[in-house]
Amino acid sequence: MTLFKIGFSVIGIYTCFLTWGVLQERISTTPYGERKDGRFRYFIFLNMIQSLMASTVAFTCLTLTRKSMIENINLSLIKKLIQVAFVGTIGPPFGYESLKHIDYPTIILGKSCKLVPVMMMNVILYRKKFPFYKYIVVFLVTVGVSTFMLLQPVSEKKKSLASNSLYGILLLSTNLLIDGITNSTQDQIFHKFKITGLQMMFFMNLFSGTFTFSYLLFPNNPELNNAIEFCGKYPEVFQDILLFSICGAVGQCFIFFTLQNFGSLVVVTITVTRKLFTMLISIFWFDHHLGIGQWFAVALVFSGIGLESYIKKLDNSKNKLDKIRDEKKE
Repeated sequence: MTLFKIGFSVIGIYTCFLTWGVLQERISTTPYGERKDGRFRYFIFLNMIQSLMASTVAFTCLTLTRKSMIENINLSLIKKLIQVAFVGTIGPPFGYESLKHIDYPTIILGKSCKLVPVMMMNVILYRKKFPFYKYIVVFLVTVGVSTFMLLQPVSEKKKSLASNSLYGILLLSTNLLIDGITNSTQDQIFHKFKITGLQMMFFMNLFSGTFTFSYLLFPNNPELNNAIEFCGKYPEVFQDILLFSICGAVGQCFIFFTLQNFGSLVVVTITVTRKLFTMLISIFWFDHHLGIGQWFAVALVFSGIGLESYIKKLDNSKNKLDKIRDEKKE
């Protein structure tokens, strides 16, 4: 059953966020209008729409499954959810800004090393202890994904990205630490409170959307008015924004399901290996080829995932034996 749940999560996350990524690129690069002169540049507005859509989808799922939205919800939990929503909201701008000040290999390393701050923040903030094999798994997956991505052929456009600066490195590091704080705090909430993944998804996105909307209402911030004017001038953008938001919201259903059942390390492992597994599919589907270094990187990642699965299988077998022994004693 555990293997089925993980497989279900992987397929859901990969499918939704691969589509989501395509739609995000479409919105940011498509010239809208008859003259093809309209470029959408209002990404905080887009994040607000995404959050409100995700909250709506979570509310709908809770209603359809006849689950109470406020069951086991108390003031202490609400405060914690507000904190993690606020931290999660301020993280992405650091990541977006860092892209202007770092080169392509650094971008790849940043995207590939997300497991490290998640584990680090769990240890530092919540004194969580991981078995030694977990550190080996994180090391193998991180090094494997980083190596695979760095050995991937790079277009001239990406090669021409800005060179590294201390400012860019600091922005990227801040973004990774905020991600680590967000994921580790979500783990802590599931451990401490009786809350479902859909409940967390509803409240976190509701609060995140509220924070983003409040920021857009600042008097010296023209983004909300500009975005509304753009949508009025180029109504065809509505369809792309709607599809983008729905894909992201459904993807979050799988994310929070995985968070509730397996924790943030599994979620981040799935997301950071997405590109690698997409490339492996394209190899067999379109007859693409990998170099020796990339196959070595793939082996590292599968070694990490295999080690995790093997030890979990041993633990499950041990638990079953212990249960049988306890029943015999009774």
